[in-house]
Amino acid sequence: MSAPSHARFPGAGGIRETGRLFALMLDVGRSFPRRPFQLREFIQQCWFIASVTILPTALVAIPFGAVIALQLGSLTRQIGAQSFTGGASVLAIIQQASPIVTALLIAGAGGSAICADLGSRKIRDEIDAMEVLGVSPVQRLVVPRVLAAMLVAVLLNGMVSVVGVMGGYFFNVIMQGGTPGAYMASFNALAQLSDIWISELKALIFGFLAGVVAAYRGLNPAPGPKGVGDAVNQAVVITFLLLFAVNFVLTTIYLQVVPPKGM
Repeated sequence: MSAPSHARFPGAGGIRETGRLFALMLDVGRSFPRRPFQLREFIQQCWFIASVTILPTALVAIPFGAVIALQLGSLTRQIGAQSFTGGASVLAIIQQASPIVTALLIAGAGGSAICADLGSRKIRDEIDAMEVLGVSPVQRLVVPRVLAAMLVAVLLNGMVSVVGVMGGYFFNVIMQGGTPGAYMASFNALAQLSDIWISELKALIFGFLAGVVAAYRGLNPAPGPKGVGDAVNQAVVITFLLLFAVNFVLTTIYLQVVPPKGM
């Protein structure tokens, strides 16, 4: 028998997958306040995600801050605005680089582990057994992992901001001959508290997306171990694409809503 006509047009599979992913997001959001809350699972997932992401995130934050500081330092020297190097580089690190680095590590390390764990449970029929017993896999397994990814993302974002700013300060002052006073003065002149809030909000949303996408692909793998491996790869790629798209939207809204700080 031929497939239904509504499933034949190009892109139908992608639309269905997008709808199912959005439906899982809604299910996770509705399950947040439900009881009982799996506190032990949440703490274990927080510890696991933090343990696999803290060191790589710190190591990645240093070159990110250095590259931004060096590039902006070279640019500001060309246009005669060396005194603004510190403020520009710190804003770039806090607003853009920090949440992006955090999200990439959460998705690449923590998200892949979440997807592999749920995928292995799925192919062993553990998820189906939970549903037969009347236990919601979303509330029991997905919600603690998503909340853990969100919490760790927010905390890591603060760490990346500090490490990135310190790295940018070192490379600007030590390697490019900048002055510590001008670096800090320009930061105080250009930065505002809302820059920290939008950075943490981005990290929170990115952590939610990374956790939900990893859980969705883990709950819907192809049969067999190869299907789980493919699901992990797909989860990481999909998360990366969503992160950059959502980052563009959030940055655009922020720049339109929050006026820049005057000199």
